[in-house]
Amino acid sequence: MGKDSAYYKEKYRKQREILDKLLTQLPDPAKELVEYKLQDSALSTLQSYCYDLRMFFTYYLARDDTKETSISEIDYDVLNSIAPKIIESYQKQLEFTEDGELRMLKKSVARKMSPIRSMYDFHYQRQNITNNPTRLVYLPRAAKDKAIVRMNSREVKALLKAVSTQSCFKRPRQKSYKKKTKQRDMAIFSLLLNTGIRLSECIGLDLDDVDFRECSIAIVRKGGGLDIVYFNKDVKKLLKRYIKGERAVIEVNKDSSDAEALFLSIQGKRMTPDAVERMVRSYTSRVIPNKHITPHKLRSTYGTALYRETHDIRLVAEVLGHENINTTIRYYAAFDDDRKKKAAELINMTRKEDVDAIDDNEDDITMKGIEKAEAITVEQEEYNSIIKDVISFTDRAARMKNSKK
Repeated sequence: MGKDSAYYKEKYRKQREILDKLLTQLPDPAKELVEYKLQDSALSTLQSYCYDLRMFFTYYLARDDTKETSISEIDYDVLNSIAPKIIESYQKQLEFTEDGELRMLKKSVARKMSPIRSMYDFHYQRQNITNNPTRLVYLPRAAKDKAIVRMNSREVKALLKAVSTQSCFKRPRQKSYKKKTKQRDMAIFSLLLNTGIRLSECIGLDLDDVDFRECSIAIVRKGGGLDIVYFNKDVKKLLKRYIKGERAVIEVNKDSSDAEALFLSIQGKRMTPDAVERMVRSYTSRVIPNKHITPHKLRSTYGTALYRETHDIRLVAEVLGHENINTTIRYYAAFDDDRKKKAAELINMTRKEDVDAIDDNEDDITMKGIEKAEAITVEQEEYNSIIKDVISFTDRAARMKNSKK
């Protein structure tokens, strides 16, 4: 059950095997960083660290001005000798091709540069090195604010209707195939939309992780911790129907870790992340073609709905399993603007008659202003005419006086 299940033990074994192999391809300073981060980082995260660090050192060794010929030769002295311009050059190569075309988005560059900064910070703080070139180079940081892609209530209703009726599939062959997994698909969609659990948490569920008496599931969170999440009666009904229906007739290898999996493929294997992604897209691409809906977007839809219903950011963080509440605030508190807009319509202390009266007065004032302006214009024209006549008379008198002389 949970992280003690055969599935999670096998998953950990495979990930650790991959990580150990990657560590043999890194220099000692990089190994020290990864081994230190093993305390509180996911193995998948550390695998990415290894790939990114290995890519950087491969680039460094390929330079014409590099004396070292193998990764094993890179030590603290080499880290100290790497100049800021080398970091800048590597960053530029990540982002652009030799022809100046964009190769990678800034957020992707930021993610690949992050392990390099971490490695230098780690050894600089421990006084293993005296230079930290990453602090002399502008390194992009991944943007934290991003719009949440989610479904509204109308889209959710349309999606679930399509899953339950298979109405979005037109070809007989598609309908025939999807009919075999209709109960499973509906159970997965309902579970994700009504609990907000992650895809990895969903596919890791075993049969004994489901407690129908308490309407709860025991899941393994992102960091490896066990958590209990509750579901409603509709989800309970759909899960029971799937377990007693489609799942009961699937042939499973009793000796494999897949035997206890809650969600199975037609072949009797535990569903993989890719399989669930494809299943979700097969429906959402037809029902909601203008949005790229993934399993994670179902989680966002649930989080948004829960926050709008409760306005309790701490509850949302707890239910979604966010270790840092700032993550929840960044993604969901922005919806406070909706409440502010709604407040503007809820309270209205101004009478309509007063507004209309102000409009009438404004019309009166406007008309009076126009009439006054027109009167001033006429007076000004009359004044200008008189002045013109006076000037003309004065000129004639002066000319007459001069002729007499």
